[in-house]
Amino acid sequence: MPTYKILLSAPYMLPFVEHFRPVFAHYDCELIIPEVNERLEAPEILRYAGQFDGTVCGDDRYTPEVIQQCAPRLKVISKWGTGIDSINQQAAAESGVKVCRTTNAFTVPVSDSVMAYMLAFARRQPWMDREVKSGRWEKLPGRALSECVLGVIGVGNIGREVLRKGRAFGMTLLGNDIVSIPREVTTTHQVEMVSLEELMKRADFISVNCDLNPTSFHIINSDTLALVKPGAILINTARGPLVEEPALVQALQSGRLGGAALDVFEHEPLPEDSPLRGMDNVMLAPHNSNSSPTAWEHVHWNTILNLLDGLEIPHPDFEEIRQKYSR
Repeated sequence: MPTYKILLSAPYMLPFVEHFRPVFAHYDCELIIPEVNERLEAPEILRYAGQFDGTVCGDDRYTPEVIQQCAPRLKVISKWGTGIDSINQQAAAESGVKVCRTTNAFTVPVSDSVMAYMLAFARRQPWMDREVKSGRWEKLPGRALSECVLGVIGVGNIGREVLRKGRAFGMTLLGNDIVSIPREVTTTHQVEMVSLEELMKRADFISVNCDLNPTSFHIINSDTLALVKPGAILINTARGPLVEEPALVQALQSGRLGGAALDVFEHEPLPEDSPLRGMDNVMLAPHNSNSSPTAWEHVHWNTILNLLDGLEIPHPDFEEIRQKYSR
């Protein structure tokens, strides 16, 4: 009989579960595979309380109640990806549950997504394509990125890469963060660190790249949106609750904000009645800016490794196993 039971609910890993099942079996782990629609909510996790030793999860809601009821059997929450804001870390620490993640996992694909959104809005490609295919021959005015100011909120790994790529396009760069950013970062990419208020006033493109925490919840709200220059574009590829969606909708409807590109939302999947779905100046995606076969494969294996470490399962042959089963 397998020694460990693992609740595997990470949406990005579930399509490949049969590929990785022999890997888990090699380390004496039996998988419990629930039905997942984007994430497991707290009541869904509680159905399995006391049945699993570790979990490989996505943005599942590990609330204090969930952690308390799943412990003491639950020893480790191995998050697929970087963000752990859906896991109550204080409750985990109090219950002796280890929380693991893969840092700096999606810097390249997410920063690419931000650049793609900026280019789309600046060059008007999606809208001109739509016009021509509709039988209209209309030249929509665009602009070069080198004519634009890029403001990045959250100058961590992804934010720095967005700034680096923006610099390559000749953009004027502004940064904002609650922590001090090393001088070599700002001087190398010629980034001016400014207050949030100044960034909102000056930026043509506002890219939200900060973590979700109590200081950043609804950092984009009616007050900050009231500061933007007319025509500014907001891009959020980080976490949905960083943006107060009703305030965003109002800013878009009033014309104060020129457009938005959103990969993440306060409620996912995005509700069918969301006004955002019907706005021509909004580009939407289903929380997929991390899409990258190379990055995903790295995170698959690192998440398994974190699980083994958290359960204190010996794995001297891990590299050999990874080479055997890597695709």
